[in-house]
Amino acid sequence: MFNRGSGIGQYDFHVNTTNDAAKSPGIASGAHPSTHTRRIEPSRGWVSLKLSELWEYRELLYFLTWRDIKVRYKQTALGVAWAIIQPLFTMLVFYFSFSRLAKIPSDGLPYPLFCYAALVPWQFFANGLTQSSNSLVGSANLITKVYFPRLTIPLATVFSGVVDFALAFALLVGMMAWLGIAPSIRILFLPLFILLAFVTALGVGLWLSALNVEFRDVRYVVPFIAQFWMLATPIAYPSSLLKEPLRSIYGLNPMAGVVEGFRWALFGVKSSVGPLLIVSSLASLLILIGGAFYFRRMERTFADVV
Repeated sequence: MFNRGSGIGQYDFHVNTTNDAAKSPGIASGAHPSTHTRRIEPSRGWVSLKLSELWEYRELLYFLTWRDIKVRYKQTALGVAWAIIQPLFTMLVFYFSFSRLAKIPSDGLPYPLFCYAALVPWQFFANGLTQSSNSLVGSANLITKVYFPRLTIPLATVFSGVVDFALAFALLVGMMAWLGIAPSIRILFLPLFILLAFVTALGVGLWLSALNVEFRDVRYVVPFIAQFWMLATPIAYPSSLLKEPLRSIYGLNPMAGVVEGFRWALFGVKSSVGPLLIVSSLASLLILIGGAFYFRRMERTFADVV
């Protein structure tokens, strides 16, 4: 039985379980079914993340991820083709604007390949950022009726972007084959940069999704954040245009490390990404940890405010 308590976000769970042994012959007739009560009260101050609950609710995480994948392209004429169309057309715009007109260098690579290789992880990050920021508000009916770790909602939203990433990456592989460019042995490090993009998207998504529950202005600010962040990331231009130590400081933008890391891993560019990557990794980790704790702190009010 599930009862809403008197306090904000307070719930009582009464779980009745019958002792099977009491039904067996030879057991005293006075045996009674056992009753277990689990009381969930609103947290106070900073609380632990309770990551073990995410593992307990892993099936829910799977179904929420699958739901987001199906809903994303439901009743669309082109379906999953949008996962390729978006970065491809953005690459064409950047090609004519930055390469043909502004003559921006591309670290010795064909500019379309140079740009598209950066747009693949960026699109994954941008989609995770945009959709996770509105994930809690979009799941209001679920949040107000059932208890489960709220972290699963933005986490599932970011996970669902893996399908789009795989499709866009497949086109990148095709472009490399068509241009006769073989990946270097550094491609073995590519999963680390994918993980860094995921951590960054999740960290920012946790901040924005929690803020969006209380301040609905966030949904209007997110498109501006995404556009500004894109221009501040070395997608249309190489970070090698900056000299040290400015280039390492540039790594405070976590996506700078992701984008340059992708190019380094796929094409073996000569520019060193070590300091830039270290700063980006630390910045991404801090964003994730801070976002997770802030999300958990605000979680107690989600059901009442959303």
